Amino acid sequence: MVQIAIFNNKGGVGKTTYLYHIANILADIGICTLMVDCDSQCNLTAYAIDDTEIKKSWSDRGNSIYRVIQPVVENTGDIRMRQSYFVRDNLYLIPGDIDLNMYEDRLGETWPSASIQPASIRVQIAIYRYIKFAAKKSKAQVVLIDLGPNLGALNRTVLGGCDYFITPLSPDLFSIKGTQNLGNKFVWWHDEWQNNLRKWKRAGSGIEAEDLPHGTPKFLGYVTQQHNIRDTKSGMTKGWSIFGKQIDSAVRKNIVQQLSPLDQSVIKEEYMLGKIPNLHSLIPYSLNAHKPVYKCNGSDGLTGEHISKAKNSKALYNDIIDTIMELL
Repeated sequence: MVQIAIFNNKGGVGKTTYLYHIANILADIGICTLMVDCDSQCNLTAYAIDDTEIKKSWSDRGNSIYRVIQPVVENTGDIRMRQSYFVRDNLYLIPGDIDLNMYEDRLGETWPSASIQPASIRVQIAIYRYIKFAAKKSKAQVVLIDLGPNLGALNRTVLGGCDYFITPLSPDLFSIKGTQNLGNKFVWWHDEWQNNLRKWKRAGSGIEAEDLPHGTPKFLGYVTQQHNIRDTKSGMTKGWSIFGKQIDSAVRKNIVQQLSPLDQSVIKEEYMLGKIPNLHSLIPYSLNAHKPVYKCNGSDGLTGEHISKAKNSKALYNDIIDTIMELL
């Protein structure tokens, strides 16, 4: 089983849409996939299931990401071992929850003492332990985790248990600048995780070794998203291509060079995992139908060229699917 986070500290780059489509394609080819919504905005959850099911997941007996770890957050017990949501064949979901912000508060409170207090480290590893349980229960081969656009305590904790992370980027100035912040933060998190895990890795510490995340997710690559298509060499408008040309060098300098000494970057020649253009009006149809764009058709309201454009969009994800299959 491999855990991959889709992460960027900048919003509006299409992380959720990207994850949802990857997960569905993997499920289509027989790879059991677990989607995990760790963004309190719950966009992935709203994409995958309807409002009735979301409300059930938020109930006292629900299986949202917050409900399952709530006893740990409130210091009343251990995580709740509840089954993840069955979306369809080979596809499962741990629904998001707006109350996840309360867990983030607890993470911040307990992080300074996580290297010495058993109760504090148990708070830090609660979400990792549940995701592992849910993946095993559903027999997932791939776990894809959606994270919010920030560098806060929740993302630090979730990423600490991931094997890899992928960074979606828009070809703009803010994404390029964001790579610098992201690289620096991962270096900082690496040192903090190793300090907090050192004691608990020893025999007799009272914490099971299998319950401890490694704290060293590897950078797998990036994907450019949301650019407008033009009949040019870059495939982008002139304005977008100006920044598009700068992305690869920024990623290599600010992320790969920073993380390689920590063995937190996959070593390869090409880090770009694809270019996903702005699909414009096809996305609302997809959201409304709770299905990926490439499965939308006339019954979902599409007409004319939109139908063929939707069907052909599946090929946009070939590079990342091939990459994940190599990991397996």
